[in-house]
Amino acid sequence: MPALEDLPFNAPVVSGETAFDGKVWNVRRERFEYGDNELIREYVEHPGAVAVLAVDDQERVLLIRQYRHPVRMRELELPAGLLDVEGEDPWAAAQRELAEEVDLQASEWSLLTDFFTSPGSNSEAIRVYLARGLSATDAFDRTAEEADLELHWVSLDEAVDAVLERRIGNGIACVALLAAQAFRGREWAGLGPADAPWPQRPQLRV
Repeated sequence: MPALEDLPFNAPVVSGETAFDGKVWNVRRERFEYGDNELIREYVEHPGAVAVLAVDDQERVLLIRQYRHPVRMRELELPAGLLDVEGEDPWAAAQRELAEEVDLQASEWSLLTDFFTSPGSNSEAIRVYLARGLSATDAFDRTAEEADLELHWVSLDEAVDAVLERRIGNGIACVALLAAQAFRGREWAGLGPADAPWPQRPQLRV
């Protein structure tokens, strides 16, 4: 039986263009060969992102509440940010986001999970880190949707219950919290190193 894993596959691209040039996102239109067919698909070009599940000495996890305009919700989610700085290492970006969004730094970092948010419609690949050994940094000034960001420290069990009871809908938070619960049940065995390669990230396979 073949390994249970996603397999990279680069369909030959016949042509491509920017169908929409947006303020934050672009929409890409590509014509590609797949088997005996030539298909056209449009998708949001995304630079990828990182997120951080911060866990304190009491095994509480940090959730932030932030407004997300497309869904008109102040969601509970994780500190996170785009990989939109050319050449920035994902782990370095995660450290930066933890400091900028919640004024924290961590002495222990592990790779929690990698996943795609919506591979049928965008190229966003997410890497989520587990951060422990937390301490405060200097406070950052926050603007726009981050100006009224709220911090919520809750037990991992309470956060997982909120996911299972459909009270938390943010995909990154849901995946990360359920992964953390599974790893905790294995006494955290199997976490990856923070500097692990990320071959699944589409931007590295183009």
